[in-house]
Amino acid sequence: MNHPDRNWGCRISDEHTFRGLRTLVMENELLRVCALLDQGADIYEFLYKPLDIDFMWRAPNRVQPPAFRPAGAPPNGFFQDYYHGGWQEIFPSGGLGCEHHGAALHQHGEVALSAWNCRIARDTPECVAATVSTQTYRTPFTIEKTLRLETGKAVLFMDEKITNTGTAPMEYMWGHHPAFGAPFLDASCRIDIPAARVAVHPDRVSETQRLAPGAAFDSFPMVADKDGAPLDLARVPGPDANTMEMCYLLDLEDGWYALTNTGRGAGFGMRWDRTVFPVVWLWEVFGGGHGYPWFGRTYNLALEPFTSWPGGMRNALNNGTAPILGAGESLETSLLAVAYEGFGAVSGISDAGVVSGPPRA
Repeated sequence: MNHPDRNWGCRISDEHTFRGLRTLVMENELLRVCALLDQGADIYEFLYKPLDIDFMWRAPNRVQPPAFRPAGAPPNGFFQDYYHGGWQEIFPSGGLGCEHHGAALHQHGEVALSAWNCRIARDTPECVAATVSTQTYRTPFTIEKTLRLETGKAVLFMDEKITNTGTAPMEYMWGHHPAFGAPFLDASCRIDIPAARVAVHPDRVSETQRLAPGAAFDSFPMVADKDGAPLDLARVPGPDANTMEMCYLLDLEDGWYALTNTGRGAGFGMRWDRTVFPVVWLWEVFGGGHGYPWFGRTYNLALEPFTSWPGGMRNALNNGTAPILGAGESLETSLLAVAYEGFGAVSGISDAGVVSGPPRA
């Protein structure tokens, strides 16, 4: 039976609004995913129903309605004024902005603040899918992705395509920016990722950071803090840690990570093609982000698969990690996000979203 307004199996609707923004709602028996179509197609909610866990962080600034107008134009763009947490698509630049080919690229590029088109691609009790797309306005790109849920699986599948619509090759940075917060995030959380090296952002990001700017380590998770003391980056401290970090996890053996709340035996994982996204940005604010925009109010962590590092187009161009897409060329890739339970640690995530690892003791 396939009723257009069914409330069983997989279901999908792009007829919702949230604070005046068009919102896509997809769900099955295990997941509810909400994407803000009028703001970057941001994934605002990634709710695992059996445990009532929404993994996405909610920033102090809430989702703003269309009538919201910031007080003035910041030098690095409006991203922080509209940033509500959740999960953003970052393209065609990441990190702080610069002028590139005569275009002013502000923080985290163009598409995270754009309105996206939406088309329901499939709508059955067994599977639902929506294709969302947008076009950049300062650079010659289009980006399209299809989000898909299947019955009985706590997995969001994502197929993506970027296209250079210009007549000359273009450099780009591309990444995913999911941020995690309380009540899921707490001091029992651990990070599993098959990374071999760690590089700290070259510039100081906070007076409270534990890692020395520009430091490099040939191991993960064990590194040394700025005083030389051992530091385990896989362990998440509590909200009173008063720290803020930005670093890059490099030389991945495989394209996956898992963030597990060991107290609840539940977590969030991603899998992607590491030839497209060869690095993961690790951003942490455990109460230590003082001054604009956090003012010490936040407890959050982000694990971000990216094409390039360090943050900022100028930095990526200087170290040769900004890929080039030829005139008229396209690049396609697939990734997934999965909610899981029953594990205290994770040793792998398959292309089907199957999580493996030792069971929770």
